[in-house]
Amino acid sequence: MDSLDIQEVMRARQGDREAFTRLMRQLETPMYAVAKQIVQRDEDCADAMQETVFIAYKSMYTLREPAYFRTWIIRILINECRRLLKQRNKQVPLTDLSDKPSPSPEEDDGLELREAIDSLELPMRLVVVLHYIQDLPIKEVARTLEISEGTVKSRLYRAREKLLRWMEKSRGVESQYESR
Repeated sequence: MDSLDIQEVMRARQGDREAFTRLMRQLETPMYAVAKQIVQRDEDCADAMQETVFIAYKSMYTLREPAYFRTWIIRILINECRRLLKQRNKQVPLTDLSDKPSPSPEEDDGLELREAIDSLELPMRLVVVLHYIQDLPIKEVARTLEISEGTVKSRLYRAREKLLRWMEKSRGVESQYESR
């Protein structure tokens, strides 16, 4: 279960507030990364994360398997992000990079990849983020998203294909400008 301690989860499940707080602190960064991929705006990420923590705390007793605590939390977060998007009745925008300073050559590849991931449809973007960025195994991604492992694998395959085409197209455009 990654670095989360099952005993800590058990204590939190029995009402230990400090144990729950420690668990939430450990998951803060992964939760933010997932929320950011779905809702994009920092204030929406904060809202979704806050609501997720509240829901998780209230319903901690419903967690059946402590080993899947992280999966359970991420699932709640994804549902909250989707609810927030519906509530705000908006589309998921591409990240606006225009106000940011120009990246160094090393950072440029990272920004290019981030932009490529942002261009994926939400179902594919979620599996990419959970599997490659959050380092969840395919089985956990399937459990988190409540889809089959085969669906996760096919979405990862299609996402890799789209990312490769996106990157090739992006680099092709760059080389066109560089040759002038």
